[in-house]
Amino acid sequence: MNLSILCIIEPENTFFSDCKDSVIQPPGDVITTEGEQVTLGCQFDAVNINNLNLFWYKHELNGFPEFMLGRFSFGSKNATEFKDRFDANLDAGSKSVPLTIQRVQLSDSAVYYCALSPTVITGYTASFQKLFDSVM
Repeated sequence: MNLSILCIIEPENTFFSDCKDSVIQPPGDVITTEGEQVTLGCQFDAVNINNLNLFWYKHELNGFPEFMLGRFSFGSKNATEFKDRFDANLDAGSKSVPLTIQRVQLSDSAVYYCALSPTVITGYTASFQKLFDSVM
């Protein structure tokens, strides 16, 4: 599955000529058994690797994507329900942030998304800033 970030830039803003930040997740399903450990891959390409903000989301059938965790150039955050068995290590050198799930449970079955926030957001930022602040 290839996922890319959506950038919203004001027309008069000439700081970026185009968006080059993106994430790539390996295609296909990951199959495992209960109790095992599984690692989901996520590679990224970012213009500014010194200011990274990478996120993992869990999307269950008929639900909405749910914030799991964030890994940043300077820190990290896990949502309360994802503190015990879920971890990700941000490696700027290899441009990866794989998600590791310990002791997999049937309830972990879902689609998992990796996302990379842009280093500069311009234009209509109020809703983006509110979302970003809520996970930071």
